[in-house]
Amino acid sequence: MTYFHSLTSKADSKLKHEQPKATRRPSVFVDVNADGDSQKSAPSPQETLYPRDTDVYYNPRLDPQNYLDGPLSWNPATRLRQMLARPGIVVAPGVCDGISGRCAIEAGFDCLYQSGAATTASRLGQPDLAIATLNDFVESAQMMCSLDPQMPVIADADTGFGGPAMVARTVTQYARAGVAGLHIEDQVQTKRCGHLLGKQVVSREEFVTRIRAAVIARDSLPGNSDFVIIGRTDSAQVLGMDEAIIRLKLAADAGADVCFIEGVKTKELLESTVAALAPKPVLVNVISGGLTPSFTTKEAEQMGAKIIIFSLVSCVAAVHGIRAAMKSLKKTGTDFSSAKGMDPKAFFKVMGLDEVVDLDARAGGSAFKAV
Repeated sequence: MTYFHSLTSKADSKLKHEQPKATRRPSVFVDVNADGDSQKSAPSPQETLYPRDTDVYYNPRLDPQNYLDGPLSWNPATRLRQMLARPGIVVAPGVCDGISGRCAIEAGFDCLYQSGAATTASRLGQPDLAIATLNDFVESAQMMCSLDPQMPVIADADTGFGGPAMVARTVTQYARAGVAGLHIEDQVQTKRCGHLLGKQVVSREEFVTRIRAAVIARDSLPGNSDFVIIGRTDSAQVLGMDEAIIRLKLAADAGADVCFIEGVKTKELLESTVAALAPKPVLVNVISGGLTPSFTTKEAEQMGAKIIIFSLVSCVAAVHGIRAAMKSLKKTGTDFSSAKGMDPKAFFKVMGLDEVVDLDARAGGSAFKAV
């Protein structure tokens, strides 16, 4: 079955059309007594001081229970939801260009992360200081998603690039590019990498507005999209962990499918974050030398994280590798040692040479009989 057919099968179409629409329902605080009986209770002191939305987004079509069974979908957004609903941590290496994307796929990863910092560095040669635009990110995403159309790509969307209308436009354009999910953060528009100092964040209300706009846009996409909305807060370093948790709870109530706390500094804080936000999945971002310890994938999974991204793994490796190659060329006058025996054909094979040649031959072409 082709990718196109898998997206338009009668079974999938019937399932989509039978699903009820999203609603907003009142928040209910529930306690479980010693006998296991649930009962409504008064809000906790923290919830009284910082009340959550009275209207909580709920879309029965997107309930994780609907994604537990069956083979993994060819639709990357649906596939990501299946991965989130099922056991195991989702590991997404940060990719910055076609070469790093190809290398990640070759290594056997089943999800990719398009880092905003990596995209800004790779496409523009600039630091992550709100320099890249929506167009820069979308063009990069189109290329990344084309490498393997069924591979979920989670993409950084910064602040959504403006007010609610721009956030909605961002979701629409990312979805059209083939992205499986994105994260929207609560930094001000002149944002910076989440692992730099001096961050500023917007109000809770503005953050929730961004999330709501993203959810509305997702639910307005044709075909009952499974696109994943991730709410990210950078407030832990600015306003403290308690505020960060409150903001993520508000984001979850507004419809965020996943919660992303940036710059969590200890194992204990990550564990407490996961517990406070349960059952919402939590994403953790690991950058070597950044604010978050260098948790391994196994450690992060043991702490309860559902997604782990390594934002700069490809960019930093590229800097080290390219820098060494350039120094060697400058010193020796040849690239022989840095090539390490990789000839042009071997390089192009990593970039999908065999697939292109095979496609040309099956279509009746003869231009690439000998390469």
